[in-house]
Amino acid sequence: MPVLQRHGRYDVRGGPATFPGLPAVDRRLFVPEDVWVVEDGEWRVLSRSADPAAWEEQVAADAAVTTHLKDGTWPTSSSSAPSVMARMIAALRLEPGMKVLEIGTGTGWNAACLAALGAEVVSIEVDEAIADRARTNLRNAGHESVRVFFGDGEHGAPDAAPFDRVISTAAAQRIPYAWVEQCAEGGIIVTPYTGVGHVDALLVLTRTGNAARGRVEGNASFMPLRGQGVSPMERRAIESHDDLRITVTRTGQSISYGN
Repeated sequence: MPVLQRHGRYDVRGGPATFPGLPAVDRRLFVPEDVWVVEDGEWRVLSRSADPAAWEEQVAADAAVTTHLKDGTWPTSSSSAPSVMARMIAALRLEPGMKVLEIGTGTGWNAACLAALGAEVVSIEVDEAIADRARTNLRNAGHESVRVFFGDGEHGAPDAAPFDRVISTAAAQRIPYAWVEQCAEGGIIVTPYTGVGHVDALLVLTRTGNAARGRVEGNASFMPLRGQGVSPMERRAIESHDDLRITVTRTGQSISYGN
């Protein structure tokens, strides 16, 4: 008898879960056999081989799945919650044939969804082992066209630029100007943001001339870019303003408020 789990609008009957706003790309092909879950306040491994029903439930849920921990304590990579991915992809306003730079490959599932929507995808991952695994996942899922580079996402992928769209799956407090430089005129940058003026914001910026300008369009909680983390004390001191606006130029970023 097939396993059946229910997650709000999502049913799994021995097949892949589908999520509103995303193409039907099987998440199970990208999530590793061992993931991490919190139980009684402690991290523990959830293994597909040991508990396939619980593993299927995790992967079918509209929630992030933690795939890597540092020192058994700090999450360093995950498969993002599908509903958040869907909102971010919608904010890109993609059209088939557009060239997209993704910052933070992770499992490769987000890149596969972008490719399934007709985008030409270049993805960059700061962890070499994770990048290698994502390439394998993408190849096994039939998305060999996605190019995955190992490197620091803050620098983008200059050799593959320009891009029509840039999407980051890691939170920034300082938007790298490299993303602006590598984005075509009129192109869109979508990134989580935690910094001056907001915690866990989703920023949508448009490049015009030598700058990118935009505002908060909802919330999105993500792990930070390497070296751009905000301490718990700093987070508590930030007052969030939904009318936050950001302008990014070669000399840095400026903050303003209002419509």
